[in-house]
Amino acid sequence: MIDTVELAAKTPDQPQPWDELGLKADEYQRIRDILARRPTNAELAMYSVMWSEHCSYKSSKVHLRQFGEKAPQSDALLVGMGQNAGVVDIGHGYAVTFKIESHNHPSYVEPYQGAATGVGGIVRDILAMGARPVAVMDSLRFGPLDADDTHRVLPGVVAGVGGYGNCLGLPNIGGEVVFDPSYAANPLVNALCVGVMKHEDIHLANATGVGNKVVLFGARTGGDGIGGASILASESFDDSKPSKRPAVQVGDPFMEKVLIECCLELFEARVVEAIQDLGAAGISCATSELASNGDGGMYVQLEKVLLRDPSLTPGEIMMSESQERMMGVVTPENLDAFLAITAKWDVETAVIGEVTGTGRLIIDWHGETIVDVDPRTVAHDGPVYERPFARPDWQDSLQADRPDELPRPSTGDELRGTLLRLLASPNLASKAWITDQYDRYVLGNTVLAQPEDAGVLRIDEATGLGVAIATDGNGRYAKLDPYTGAQLALAEAYRNVATTGATPIAVTDGLNFGSPEDPAVMWQFAEAIRGLADGCQALGTPVTGGNVSLYNQTGDTAILPTAIVGVLGVLDDVARRTPQGFRESGQVIYLLGETRDEFGGSEWAWAEHQHLGGLPPSVDLAAERELAEILVNASRDGLIDAAHDLSDGGLAVALVESVLRHGVGARVWVPDGIDPFVFLFSESQARAIVAVPRSEEVRFTDMCSARRYPHQRIGVVDDGGELDLQGLFTVPVGELRTAHESTLSSTFEA
Repeated sequence: MIDTVELAAKTPDQPQPWDELGLKADEYQRIRDILARRPTNAELAMYSVMWSEHCSYKSSKVHLRQFGEKAPQSDALLVGMGQNAGVVDIGHGYAVTFKIESHNHPSYVEPYQGAATGVGGIVRDILAMGARPVAVMDSLRFGPLDADDTHRVLPGVVAGVGGYGNCLGLPNIGGEVVFDPSYAANPLVNALCVGVMKHEDIHLANATGVGNKVVLFGARTGGDGIGGASILASESFDDSKPSKRPAVQVGDPFMEKVLIECCLELFEARVVEAIQDLGAAGISCATSELASNGDGGMYVQLEKVLLRDPSLTPGEIMMSESQERMMGVVTPENLDAFLAITAKWDVETAVIGEVTGTGRLIIDWHGETIVDVDPRTVAHDGPVYERPFARPDWQDSLQADRPDELPRPSTGDELRGTLLRLLASPNLASKAWITDQYDRYVLGNTVLAQPEDAGVLRIDEATGLGVAIATDGNGRYAKLDPYTGAQLALAEAYRNVATTGATPIAVTDGLNFGSPEDPAVMWQFAEAIRGLADGCQALGTPVTGGNVSLYNQTGDTAILPTAIVGVLGVLDDVARRTPQGFRESGQVIYLLGETRDEFGGSEWAWAEHQHLGGLPPSVDLAAERELAEILVNASRDGLIDAAHDLSDGGLAVALVESVLRHGVGARVWVPDGIDPFVFLFSESQARAIVAVPRSEEVRFTDMCSARRYPHQRIGVVDDGGELDLQGLFTVPVGELRTAHESTLSSTFEA
């Protein structure tokens, strides 16, 4: 017997599995109060997924408001938070949309499909805005490199990211990979996509126009991914609970590629009013959000949904997160043209309902009403929690445990050995074994890609207009001080974009934290949001959207508080972009910024001593902004031929990466008055190294002096085939390359 609205009103005491669907007792009671009756099984399914942490942001909304309240004025921002993705103006009539999303728990349960469908979901978010997806990036976190579970999860995740993106024909232009024990059994898979459109092609996901048709098109609805959002992303892992494998979606990138081209033709033909992707919460999300964002009413005949599995119940159809599906709103006069285009692309399509003026979302199943709700109560007016948060008792002792007493290398041989070990450490070693599985240059518009500081894309061939994108995040810094740690993630991504010559203009974020029910975790989260909002305000880069992923912990062990920040910048002409690597012998190497004795949370402290304590490097956002302007202007005026930011591993690692990029050497000297160890390995911020042609040295130093920005001549590029730290040590380029590039390949190829 189908559980109808009429039956629900007559059977108020019928037991329902609200707790199994992830709802709390008070949330279930609130649903009953809203409806003035018990919910039907289909309504219960809808509320459970839409009120899940992953979909409703019920524990984070009160803090995320700061991104709007503190948003800097920006002429570039065209569409802000609240839509599928933010949109910014990049000039010449072009707009770019970009966003980051997480697929953490699914990627642990089923690494390949979890990561693949994470890529597919973010691509559809970008597509729904009316944009052509043009590139992807990924920010990954795993447990220790030598852990058995890392060997299970990492190859599958990498294959999923690469397999799906490569099949779509989208270049993967950047990202990061970090290893830490806290991510064991809880990897982070954050995927970013960027899309391009003209201003007039921007579309918003709103169901407006009474009488307009609601159309579901793409792949058929199946049993994969049922309840994935609520089951996987809204609680911690517990080995005692049943397998969550059925909750992981299964992706088909070839279907998605066809869907992309079909949607773009629908947009170009002007035969669709709005398109919403079906990701987390599936039909429950698409119908309720479209209705809530529009005129507020929708009628759906659920039996018209095309199914892969005819045994699915109405509730399961509502909750299914089967991939490669979109929902469109189409005027009656455009319906035939719409159907002709989907038929041309061989995309299965079903007209399942229409927009109404009732203010209600009504869903029937073979003539009987199984859902009758106010869509706002489902999509936007769910629970909002002000979770208690408090600075943890252990924070003071953690910060007091400074790395100052750790034994430091002092002789040339000790410094040389330290450098080679750091280069081979998992977090600093080359990630080429991973990134070589991704196509970085498909479509022909990739100008810079891994291992460059930021990915750079050509947007317009005639003018050379382009964009640069970087993602960064350091969980160790955030563990020591979440406010500062979030700002350091922002500063590094901002700096990475600027080193290419691009002007940073906008931010997206992926906020990955432990259980919101832990006051210490909520304090970390609240502080990180506060830091990021304040930082964006200081740098003039608004947050355009992003993602929150909570419950990232196993039992009582939470991951490091990990705020991934993506920054997008604009280049007027990609021909003037600045690459990372040294090329020309005789060019002068300058160090920009101040170097201080700052090793809290550093790669040296962690890789050499497994130490995490003290305070992270200090943040100076005014200095970051000044440095960015120097790097952008120097690139535009042809004053520098290479630039590389200083971050993890400090100057020594940046020098090696710059040398290895093209296999040239460098001679470097330590300025008077600074400890060679601090000079080489400090992780002080707002710093970069640049290679300056001798003919431009005076102009470059004049620019720095005029801005009173610290700059030191520390070396020259040469073709000697070695990195020579004069008076300390020398390492041949071949030895540097072996140390840097063998760690991951020897681990996984074995």
